[in-house]
Amino acid sequence: MRILVCIKRVPAPGSRINVTEDGLNVDTAHLGFTTSPHEECAVEEAALLIEEHGGTVCVLTVGAPEAEEQLRYAASVGATEFIMIPNETGQDWDPQRTANAIVEAIEQMEAKADQFDLILFGNESADSGGYQVGIRVAVALGRPIVNGIKGIEVEDNSFTALREIDGGNEVYSIPCPAVLGVKEGINLPRYPTMKGRLASKKAQIELASVESAPGPQTKVRLHQPEEKVTETEILGDGPEAAGKIVDLLDELGVL
Repeated sequence: MRILVCIKRVPAPGSRINVTEDGLNVDTAHLGFTTSPHEECAVEEAALLIEEHGGTVCVLTVGAPEAEEQLRYAASVGATEFIMIPNETGQDWDPQRTANAIVEAIEQMEAKADQFDLILFGNESADSGGYQVGIRVAVALGRPIVNGIKGIEVEDNSFTALREIDGGNEVYSIPCPAVLGVKEGINLPRYPTMKGRLASKKAQIELASVESAPGPQTKVRLHQPEEKVTETEILGDGPEAAGKIVDLLDELGVL
């Protein structure tokens, strides 16, 4: 089985996000970066599938040279091939441009080797959360796609995909080749072993030569909500605080 996983380098979850003065980009001066969590689970799911059924896992990213870090991390947990689509603009591409570049890279790779049986995306990226790129790629390639996937099983020339809904599950049978959007929680990503980390340093990263024009979507600005400041009042320490607590509960209408 040949699997492609598309990942994105994003600010580490929980980081304090600041916006540049022009309001168009995230100020990355003091940020740590990681693989978008849904996509980290997609890499793990691909590794589990080839461990069970055999095959290869190719990981692709669109980004600045620093995104090589995320490709090497994927190498440390079981990925076998690595493709970088360079973005030297210093700004995220719009979803249409990103999708077109990925489609062109996929077509180039499939012209040289076998078709990908399965292409995995994260359900959405952790930063922009646009829900667009995976769907655009699937439509351009003429392949079926289902998002929000929390389980994948391999059948004869098809995949069975599980999606959680309120009060139950939806089960899809999808013919190969297919595209799936994986949701965080489908698995628990493994930690890289020392052997995996050492092997990742030797991983060969191929630069894809693609041309993709900007799409019609334009980022106007990033809006940073005002921070909510909360104050904590300590009523006391020990038995002497009991009376104040009773008064507060009475004020809140709890008693």
